[in-house]
Amino acid sequence: MHTANAYAAPSAAGDLVPTTIERRDVGPHDVLIEIRYAGICHSDIHTVRGDWGPQQYPLAPGHEIAGVVTDIGSEVTRHRIGDRVGVGCMVNSCRDCGNCRKGEEQYCLNGMTGTYGAVDRDGTITQGGYSSHVVVTEDFVVRIPDGLELDVAAPLLCAGITTYSPLRHWGAGPGKKVAVVGLGGLGHMAVKLASAMGADVTVLSQSLKKQEDGLRLGAGSYYATSDPATFETLAGTFDLIINTVSAPIDISSYLQLLTLDGALVNVGAPAEPLPVNVFSLILGRRSFAGSAIGGIRETQEMLDFCAEHQLGAEIEVIPAEKINDAYERVLASDVRYRFVIDASTLG
Repeated sequence: MHTANAYAAPSAAGDLVPTTIERRDVGPHDVLIEIRYAGICHSDIHTVRGDWGPQQYPLAPGHEIAGVVTDIGSEVTRHRIGDRVGVGCMVNSCRDCGNCRKGEEQYCLNGMTGTYGAVDRDGTITQGGYSSHVVVTEDFVVRIPDGLELDVAAPLLCAGITTYSPLRHWGAGPGKKVAVVGLGGLGHMAVKLASAMGADVTVLSQSLKKQEDGLRLGAGSYYATSDPATFETLAGTFDLIINTVSAPIDISSYLQLLTLDGALVNVGAPAEPLPVNVFSLILGRRSFAGSAIGGIRETQEMLDFCAEHQLGAEIEVIPAEKINDAYERVLASDVRYRFVIDASTLG
């Protein structure tokens, strides 16, 4: 077993604290990664605080991991010592179901293994990226291209792929009008990616306070959803709406902004149900859908796309001792646009 320095939640209440966690020995198909940077995702906060169900503690969160390979198993072929690599929201799946065989491991019919807070194949509870090292089977480790710095690449392993996957699936590109609801950790990447794909991008945010940022990141238009006139002006406009916010919104009002056959795709995950007026769907053959992360193949595709287009996350790098402050700032929407932990400060 390997011992790793980490920050972990001892319970659903209270701050994360410095601790040590155990990592398994490197097996024949495993890769040992020295973590350099780990992004802070809003879902980390939801999970460790028990918002999405009870957890086993202590729990080290983090599923936006960028680092360097320091050891490999005897049968590893995909990675070498010294490689720059990343790990996202999952570290295993059954590999055998129909979805896994299609390269859609995130939708494993037997349940993919989350990077933290999940039962691993050896029966232990997985621990995430707020740590100095991690051991992951080679098939769930992706290569970070040389064109991307590790700190700005880390959030791509969740915020990047979570928005890239639906943009690709629903055909964002030239001639398509795409709206992004919310300009936060997910939203700012959705704007960058959709713009790089050639779509006409609009940001829909509660206020205009981030308008300058939105336009700089690639949006052509920016509207405040607190203004009722926005919904009249933009009715029937968009081919695709990506909703990145994790708070309840009036879905039926947003559906009215879609063209014929348009789709509103949820990637934010509010705890509360989102009621829908069915006539908002029927009158326009519109779709209300959801999307998770991408599979490993698509995640690599996303990283290569970001390197080609020089796209990284907008980040604020923090030392480990600032993690709890960062959580409060995330909840207050006081970050532009992703906190990234410098893992060298873990001790």
